[in-house]
Amino acid sequence: MPGPSNSTPNASQTNAQFTYKDSIKSSAPVSVVYPPAIHTINGAGSLTFSNAKLLCAIVTVPIMTTLMLRISIVCVRIQKGLEGKDKCEYLIVKDKALTQKYPTKIPMETFCEAYFDEKIDLVNGKDLLYVMEHRYEWASFVFTWGNAKFFLTQWIPETLWHSKVQDETQVREHYDRGDDFYNWFLGPSMTYTTGTVNDSTRPETLEEMQTNKMNMVCDKINLQPGDRLLDIGCGWGTFSVHAAKRGASVTGVTLGRNQTAWGTEQAIEAGVSDKVKFLCMDYRDIPKEKYDKITCVEMSEHVGVRNYQNFLIQVREMLEDDGIFYLQIVGLRRAWQYEDLIWGLFMAKYVFPGADASAPLNWVLEQCERAGFEVAHTDNLGVHYSATIHRWYLNWIQNKENVIAKYGVRWFRVWEMFLAWATIIPRQGSATAYSITLHKSLNQYNREPLHFSKRTQGSADKRGTVEM
Repeated sequence: MPGPSNSTPNASQTNAQFTYKDSIKSSAPVSVVYPPAIHTINGAGSLTFSNAKLLCAIVTVPIMTTLMLRISIVCVRIQKGLEGKDKCEYLIVKDKALTQKYPTKIPMETFCEAYFDEKIDLVNGKDLLYVMEHRYEWASFVFTWGNAKFFLTQWIPETLWHSKVQDETQVREHYDRGDDFYNWFLGPSMTYTTGTVNDSTRPETLEEMQTNKMNMVCDKINLQPGDRLLDIGCGWGTFSVHAAKRGASVTGVTLGRNQTAWGTEQAIEAGVSDKVKFLCMDYRDIPKEKYDKITCVEMSEHVGVRNYQNFLIQVREMLEDDGIFYLQIVGLRRAWQYEDLIWGLFMAKYVFPGADASAPLNWVLEQCERAGFEVAHTDNLGVHYSATIHRWYLNWIQNKENVIAKYGVRWFRVWEMFLAWATIIPRQGSATAYSITLHKSLNQYNREPLHFSKRTQGSADKRGTVEM
């Protein structure tokens, strides 16, 4: 994985003394329900992109890359609502070469690399989230040769390959970095997926939002005591344990060794170790058994475009004919802007390597229907995602000294950038989290409970999700 890997302690060092019992007890306090937008700016993208140029671009990959570098610069959209401040109001550029090369705006990819290397600092007293809210004042969203190099030499090969070895390596490099690393922003619930806001009249805590989400998922799949539930991509096992507390017999699957150990200890502490088991394995190796309910919450992005159809068919084969499949996936908007693409490359390089199946909703639903599923409900959880990540950001900032002492400045800044930018991205619609309730497309399937039950629609009075 590119990035700050040189400063990362090995797994035995990072986790020797940090266990489930060492988790922080509460998250940073919040003062708002949703993070406020300081500036809402629209950039150039698909609406200003030339199909003629695209036709020329796809002739060969090298030509495509060169043209994309040029087209992103040529296709300009007039920005409205900017304050007109210079970048020196936000950034301290310590590298003279950068100052000379970019006297006004700096490409976002260049900024990220320079910020991580401490060649750029924030103006004293400025918060990175605040600076990122003003990013169109000082940043340009154009493709750089750094973007092109990553796209050609890493993103394309990884997308085309997606072998078990590749996926295992990427997952374990990422999620076995150190449980303390994740605990310092995820909080005690250790849930690396979006929570949901149930009460928009007050700022719910991160823990409340994650509990809201877990209850929502259980309700959407109509989870009953005695149900056999398969949780694919269970992470640190918090939802698996939650479902077991509601009486289900749960099997959680993850590739992360640390996550397996954490989930097992969490189940013991909760008194449900007899109702939940965790398997540390690739999803392709899950034993071929039947389940009443199957959940996959923000894991299938890592399956990859190449393997997505086979993954859904595998899920269908493991699901009982009267069962329910809940799929939650981070997706992108179809009418893209250049910022969306730069963001996607940033995430693939530093945060979620191999998660190339983050796609527009129409692609995901088509894949589901082709695999023999019927879509019962779809919700857009984007604003909830923004609220969740804002709370992760506050946790991360609160634990700054701990992170730097253990992992160094570079790792702190990479995740600071990720969480600040990711607070904004779903709020403005660049990316979102889709909540999809599915069942087998069979004539004999009893559809009334799913379609007539308010509980399974996820439409609680104060939830605020968008029915589609």
